Amino acid sequence: MTMRALRTAVTLAAAAALAAGAGVGVASAANSGASGAGECQPGTLRATTTSAGGSQVGMNHVGVYLKVANTGKSACTFSGYPGLALEGAGHTALKTTARHGDTYFAQDPGVHKVTLKPGGAAYADMVWTHTGASTAHAKYLQISPTGSNAHSVVAFDQDVDNGTLAVTAWSAARPGAS
Repeated sequence: MTMRALRTAVTLAAAAALAAGAGVGVASAANSGASGAGECQPGTLRATTTSAGGSQVGMNHVGVYLKVANTGKSACTFSGYPGLALEGAGHTALKTTARHGDTYFAQDPGVHKVTLKPGGAAYADMVWTHTGASTAHAKYLQISPTGSNAHSVVAFDQDVDNGTLAVTAWSAARPGAS
């Protein structure tokens, strides 16, 4: 065996040992609960809209709560603002602008880590106006819980001025009044 082949073999063996050791460490920490919940993985979060009742209607503003539920088998964490996109009839993309922060009806809790147990839910407040200004005639809404490509599509038959949606960050509690 040449010196170069020997170094390559030793390097590969060390890398394999390190990888195996790291995997065991992560698994045991996850099983013991010492490390806490890991990041929510694509496909484990399901987003929907839920009515805010009459509390989010007024002055040409309308709002709904966005709800994201952990459908996985273990607790996980995420943070930030939902990714949003409007779709028209036939699921055609509509120009959408998402404004992050306070909405007409709720104060933004700010970006913070949210931990969801299996079956647990988090909420954000989403509001739009409908005065007829450059109206986007939406039929569906894409909701990406983490702003990634993984998303849910829900029915959303609404007229949205300029395709603009105001949205708060995710929170473990339903958004309160501002």
